Amino acid sequence: MSKSMRKAAALGAGAVLAFGLTACGAGNETGDGGESSSSDLSGTLNGAGASSQQAAVSAWQQGFQTENSDVTVNYDPIGSGGGREQFLDGGTDFAGSDAYLDDDELTKANDLCGQIVSVPTYVSPIAVIYNLPGVEDLQLSPSTIGSIFAGEITTWNDPAIAEDNPDADLPDGAITPVHRSDDSGTTENFTEYLDAASEGTWTAGVVETWPTQGGEAANGTSGVVAAVESGEGTIGYADASQAGDLGKVAVKVGEDYVGPTEEAAARVLDTAEQVEGREDTDIALELDRATTEDGVYPIVLVSYQMACQTYDDADKAELVKSWLTYVVSEEGQKAAADSAGSAPLTDDFREKVQTAIDTIGS
Repeated sequence: MSKSMRKAAALGAGAVLAFGLTACGAGNETGDGGESSSSDLSGTLNGAGASSQQAAVSAWQQGFQTENSDVTVNYDPIGSGGGREQFLDGGTDFAGSDAYLDDDELTKANDLCGQIVSVPTYVSPIAVIYNLPGVEDLQLSPSTIGSIFAGEITTWNDPAIAEDNPDADLPDGAITPVHRSDDSGTTENFTEYLDAASEGTWTAGVVETWPTQGGEAANGTSGVVAAVESGEGTIGYADASQAGDLGKVAVKVGEDYVGPTEEAAARVLDTAEQVEGREDTDIALELDRATTEDGVYPIVLVSYQMACQTYDDADKAELVKSWLTYVVSEEGQKAAADSAGSAPLTDDFREKVQTAIDTIGS
């Protein structure tokens, strides 16, 4: 990947989060959260991708800012699909994505990069959010959620919803499902859950682009949240950290109903398996969406940051490596948890991720 190609990226000024970062040295911070040595890092990093990571990226940039004065990091939260596309076209230095690369993308990435470094950096529950005055605690089974988003259940007092909520005073108003209009890793994660756990009520498969007619479409995580907030009888899906004061559905898991807490989301990683056939630097995870384990919230997004293993410019390689090292460090993960409500990576998992990041060079 050429230095000139990377620097050619022009990120939209209105959408980009740009931060001038100041100088003292987290670029050499160790993956175990130890103290960093002083750093001579300088330059600009351009990234784009998942809007779900936006709050976490802001926290990471703010933390990195206190360590490196001569670095600027830009991140355009255009959605996972757009971020991967820009990265694979050579337009950015890294990408954020709520889905790992598929086989075709992986082939293109390895042609571009020598080898891809793709690591989970952000784990967060996807909340099923709703705006239904008078109903504060809504419980739904996977099959009911699938039927709602498939357009088969259309009123709030439907018998299936009433069965999940025997003590609730459900109105007879119409349900307005809200979905993403853009290519979205959040949509892919949500439909993966529906496909695995809905017992056949969701039949449209696992997709990044919403596949059915009806409901209301909105762009990005913030667009879905705004649409649910501005309506009545609305229901959607969004990163839990950005749901604000909206209601959050407790999802039936086994015999219990589990809310989208970071603790319940983090437990999903305990049963995750790495996708077969991938290189050690490509830590793509398969999650058990249909789990019945107590206390596990299965509608979770594991969001990745993706970079090249090899850059033509040694300084660019060091800058990318240092950025990712901070992101997955104990300090970086705590900053994201405090700002975005994400579940920090465990020490053992961070060590695995750091090993992949350490391979980045020129």
